[in-house]
Amino acid sequence: MNELEDTLWKAANKLRGSLPAGEYKDVVLGLVFLKFVCDADGAAFVVPPAARWDMLADNATGDTGRLIDDAMGALMDANPALAETLPRAYHRVDRRRLGELMALLDNVRFGGQAPHRARDLMGEVYEYFLGNFARSEGRRGGEFFTPPSVVRVIVEVLEPSSGRVYDPCCGSGGMFVQTEAFIAEHDGNPAAVSIYGQESVEQTWRMAKMNLAIHGIDAAGLGAGCGDTFVDDQHAGVQMDYVMANPPFNIKDWARDEHDPRWRFGVPPAGNANYAWIQHILSKLAPAGLAGVVMANGSMSSNTGGEGEIRARIVDADLVSCMVALPAQLFRSTPIPVCLWFFAADKPPGRVGQVLFIDARAMGHLIDRAERALTDEEIGRIGDTYHAWTGSPLSSTKDVDYQDVPGFCRSASLDDIRATGYLLTPGRYVGPAHAGDDREPAGEKVARLTKDLLAALDESARLDSVVREQVERLR
Repeated sequence: MNELEDTLWKAANKLRGSLPAGEYKDVVLGLVFLKFVCDADGAAFVVPPAARWDMLADNATGDTGRLIDDAMGALMDANPALAETLPRAYHRVDRRRLGELMALLDNVRFGGQAPHRARDLMGEVYEYFLGNFARSEGRRGGEFFTPPSVVRVIVEVLEPSSGRVYDPCCGSGGMFVQTEAFIAEHDGNPAAVSIYGQESVEQTWRMAKMNLAIHGIDAAGLGAGCGDTFVDDQHAGVQMDYVMANPPFNIKDWARDEHDPRWRFGVPPAGNANYAWIQHILSKLAPAGLAGVVMANGSMSSNTGGEGEIRARIVDADLVSCMVALPAQLFRSTPIPVCLWFFAADKPPGRVGQVLFIDARAMGHLIDRAERALTDEEIGRIGDTYHAWTGSPLSSTKDVDYQDVPGFCRSASLDDIRATGYLLTPGRYVGPAHAGDDREPAGEKVARLTKDLLAALDESARLDSVVREQVERLR
């Protein structure tokens, strides 16, 4: 797989600099997608003669760009699920570089294996490309790509298995892909889940549709085009069973309507859309709905522009189920520390009036100097802790009694939260980790350690004297 990915990334770099950054991703991903559907002909998509790779490769010295544009159009006409998804900008690509890209892709084979494996392979390649594009674009990459380990935490906590799954700022569709993966891992029925999403950037919306098509996920719920969720909610009136989102952080310029009925807990400030996203998400929850949202850490404690009052009303409504503080550097696209908010419209009877706080800041490992990721075990620990707390029927931890773990997790009452002024920072509640399990009183431990230290210093002084004596004998 690494060799294939390396080959494809080298192919992508053939076009770097020959196109505007916004079109570069589209053109590369579209051509890789075309090669995939041609290799796996009949396994997933209908490939008409005008879209066949062999025909395009045989004409690579001619007007290849326009032929590829026509191929993309023919492929979309033959597969309604791909409508308005594939790029048609190849006539603007440098002919020599496009020929070199096609020559490299000609050596890549997605066929010759089981249909589901071909689809899985293309899905892995697509995710690899999205991750690399996000890294290369820095801050702008965060507009379409959420780190997989962050998405997996949300999915493992919410455990979406049936019903409507919604993302109001879906980017390239990573939340939906991980939902499908979760269902597959638990031998569930993918048809039991309906996908609903919205994305404001047209190119990103097309990337999402292509991503879902590759994974065999019905993308009808992404709507007929892109759109601003605050201006035009494309799923108005539809109540969602699960909401998963990574909204853009701290947006200062957003479409604010003071009379919007979504502002049930207070009008969000004009200079920051964080609490607009939170309230939009809460407005979409079905009576038993659950939500997980990535937010900047400031959302847990800010009092600017009335945010503190909004947060207090949300807490008092008993909608916050869990807060997770994440480690730094998970997002290469931004240095801003982030957290996860989890909401439950109807908490389990034993957890009414309580919020679970998890401090995961010490977790994760560095992929490189600029990026960190959570391990499978760490993701599992967060999910298991939440499900032990709720007693989730889907979780393998359903028979495990929840216990507070100093330094990691604590179940706090709403009165505890009110006493802090409605601050939701996990570290404030979980406290420091136990230094050990000996339960030795602090005063006794300090006295014992002091005695041990003095003894060690005395022994060090004795050995120093012995060494000096031996050195003197050598003179």
